[in-house]
Amino acid sequence: MDLSNMRNNVSLHTLRLFLRVAETRSFSEASRSENVSQPALSRSIRMLEEQLSVRLFDRDTRNVALTSAGLMLQPIAERLISDYDAAFTDVAQSISGERGHVAIGVLPSIAAGLLPAVLARFRAERPHVEVRVEDTLSDALGKLLQERRIDFAIGIEPNPDRRLAFRPLFPDEFVLVFRRGDALDSPEPLPWAALKGLNFIAMTPASSVRRTTDIAFARADISLRPLYECAHISTVGGLIRAGLGISALPASTLPMIGSTEVASRPLIEPAISRRIGIVTLKSRTLSPSAQALIDRLQADGSGRAQPASAAATPA
Repeated sequence: MDLSNMRNNVSLHTLRLFLRVAETRSFSEASRSENVSQPALSRSIRMLEEQLSVRLFDRDTRNVALTSAGLMLQPIAERLISDYDAAFTDVAQSISGERGHVAIGVLPSIAAGLLPAVLARFRAERPHVEVRVEDTLSDALGKLLQERRIDFAIGIEPNPDRRLAFRPLFPDEFVLVFRRGDALDSPEPLPWAALKGLNFIAMTPASSVRRTTDIAFARADISLRPLYECAHISTVGGLIRAGLGISALPASTLPMIGSTEVASRPLIEPAISRRIGIVTLKSRTLSPSAQALIDRLQADGSGRAQPASAAATPA
């Protein structure tokens, strides 16, 4: 059997016909199941035998049987057809978003709050899509996106940039965060100006939260020097629980504190919020699986809108 000719000249369709005859031991039954005429089927098998320089079937008016060469070819053809079908199934699933790899960058507060439930639903819908999550601060998200190390980011609305597109998910209102039971423990909104003279625990100057609180203090026409500056929300929460001060944080960060000892109330005059959304590169075409995750985020995230009283501000 000359398998060198098989590499270049034998079609998968012909191998499928061969396997059908081998399975049914009948040219007439194989032609019916494959929806080809019996003369066309016989011609295909004859051409296959000529290409391989070997007889594949012994046949008479009643019986069809595989020759020793046919028995040798059968598992080879089955493996080739199986590999081909599996490869194109994988391609089809990748095109439809059923398979693939997605890398996303996420603000820590969103990674701890919104994202876990979204990923749980997405995994149930598309179990063969692998998702890699990098939780980091806003400036680092922009760098990861520009370097194409992530497919998209979930963060604050970026400064105007012709290279980036932003799809809003929800407004994230800033609230006063304090130890439960202290003098500020009330559900009523509090003006930012009322924070003057209090021990304020701030985020580090490089964070988007700090930049927004600085804007709020400027609008309230007060100057406030932080007692502590922290890089992590959990540290802010620990200092508040210890009674060392208060802070102003986006409502989405409260799950990161996760303590019944800490409470919050709205801040007004001005009412400040940051817009959380999906950031992508305009020049990058997202994979179907990445787009499917964005669709899931938009379906789940749009329902997390904060109170309408907060006016969006640059972050």
